[in-house]
Amino acid sequence: MTEKCTRKGRKTHCVQVKSSSKPLSISEAHKARMQKVQKTAMSKLMNQIGKPYRWGGSSPLTGFDCSGLVYYAYKDLVKFRIPRTANEMYHLRDASPVKVAELESGDLVFFRTQGRGTADHVGVYVGNGKFIQSPRSGQDIQISSLSEDYWQRHYVGARRVVTPSTIR
Repeated sequence: MTEKCTRKGRKTHCVQVKSSSKPLSISEAHKARMQKVQKTAMSKLMNQIGKPYRWGGSSPLTGFDCSGLVYYAYKDLVKFRIPRTANEMYHLRDASPVKVAELESGDLVFFRTQGRGTADHVGVYVGNGKFIQSPRSGQDIQISSLSEDYWQRHYVGARRVVTPSTIR
């Protein structure tokens, strides 16, 4: 038996509740919430594979550009406002820098492909050295490999937006 308490104004009302399993610890609860957020974001992203690139796009109905795809995946899952450009996402103070060797599913990966700003392209790491992206006009949303020469040459870093302190 465990005790569950609710509060109405200044009064606290507690009742005995039968528990079928041991309660989650705080760290286990955080871990479970984080996994749910990561799974939700990845599901939203994977459902967009094959949809067209669209400059300035941020909707599954019309298509996405790279930052629009990331914005769509995370906008309702984190406590802070997701910016709408890759460079702003790269400099986001609510996102933690991540080393390549420590990448986890859901981490944002950034590239400098045009030579302007720090980062002008963003994708989301999916695991096993791969990331999902909306590459450019004429191409559809796809999964690419970080080990490809092009992406290795243009890689500038990664950021983690899903942490225990950032999820809703």
